[in-house]
Amino acid sequence: MNVRAIFIDMDGTLLTASNNISQRNLEAIYRLMNQGVKVFLATGRHYEVTVPYHKEIGLRTPMICLNGAAIHDALTGRALQMRTLQLNEERFHHLTTEIPCNVLVHTANGLYCKEKDDEIEYWTNVGQNPPRYIGDLRQANYQDVLKYSVRTGTANPELSALFKQEAEVIDWNDGFELVAPNVSKWSAIKSLLHAYRINPKEVVAIGDGPNDIEMLRRVGTGVAMGNASKEVKTAADFVTGHHQNDGLADFIERYLYKPYEPFAL
Repeated sequence: MNVRAIFIDMDGTLLTASNNISQRNLEAIYRLMNQGVKVFLATGRHYEVTVPYHKEIGLRTPMICLNGAAIHDALTGRALQMRTLQLNEERFHHLTTEIPCNVLVHTANGLYCKEKDDEIEYWTNVGQNPPRYIGDLRQANYQDVLKYSVRTGTANPELSALFKQEAEVIDWNDGFELVAPNVSKWSAIKSLLHAYRINPKEVVAIGDGPNDIEMLRRVGTGVAMGNASKEVKTAADFVTGHHQNDGLADFIERYLYKPYEPFAL
């Protein structure tokens, strides 16, 4: 494969279930970088809980965060691009307060949420940036929303479908997410490929979630993790191993390493 860039999802792909990067995954990424391949992270996470891993790997490429709603500079953290979402707030909060769920509102200025839970605790510990507000979101004063997350504990396509006229909807098995129309990891990837003058055919993307499907379909080589759903696997060109078994490194080692060439004397 003639590969100039790889875009890597984080949860369920780069990271183990304990939110660590395995040594094998790190070493595989380092060797790719040494071959001149540009490595990018493309995640649904917000910047503060992406950048510690970005720094651990030693990347200097921009970060795609919040399912493509934001792109952040590697060195300064400055938002290079933000795509905000306009919802009918009254209708949104009316619908989501009728059912038991947590609601997370990711804004340009930080996170607002209905309740504090284990995920919020983890994000606070990793990102060192607690939510700006916890409580009844109808009383919160926020603006410039990048992503809404509704955590119902189960799939809720009937509810999420009510927002498809206003937003891009990503359905998960524990709820759904909303971003601005035409926003996705792929839309952010396109911006970066244009900036770096890289052809999509020279790109690999690897992920496991419904928010990865479009990028897997659009790049030259899409790779689904072994832990991905059937829908995600169907969208990919390859299926690699489970994220707990270094499926990321397994694909890189099998298909992306260039053979070492001896120096000419």
